[in-house]
Amino acid sequence: MSETTSAARPPYYLPPVLGAPQPLDSGLDTPFHDGLRAHRVVLQRCASCQGWQWPPEVLCHRCRSFDMVWEEPTSLEGAVYTWTRVWHAAREGLEASVPYVIVVVELDAADGVRLVGNLLGDPQQEVVTGMRVLPVFEDHDDVDRPYTLLHWRAV
Repeated sequence: MSETTSAARPPYYLPPVLGAPQPLDSGLDTPFHDGLRAHRVVLQRCASCQGWQWPPEVLCHRCRSFDMVWEEPTSLEGAVYTWTRVWHAAREGLEASVPYVIVVVELDAADGVRLVGNLLGDPQQEVVTGMRVLPVFEDHDDVDRPYTLLHWRAV
């Protein structure tokens, strides 16, 4: 394989057999998806009470204000809130990828907003609740509608 070919398309953590994530038909979460494409985590925040929230809504979960904005938290470090190690392929095409680890991460700088993703690294690594993680962005540019996945790696 030539150097150009290997740099053109890095291997994906999991084969892309689960379909491409797309914004809601309403467009409500489009800023989140656009942020991932730019390798940023952009979340909804209330301009009135300053509370962060996920998933996005038209109004604040706390104060019921309709003054919602999209911002990037000051830090993207978080803690594993819960996790699971997947041993059985949930879909055809994933048989060679098991085991893999899925984590729910609570972001430190975003009022405990929790996001889901794969934990990169050794699939049999020790994983504990509270372990520190940072985001990793995986671009899928070789499709009709390019997208970026959010993964996590241990700090």
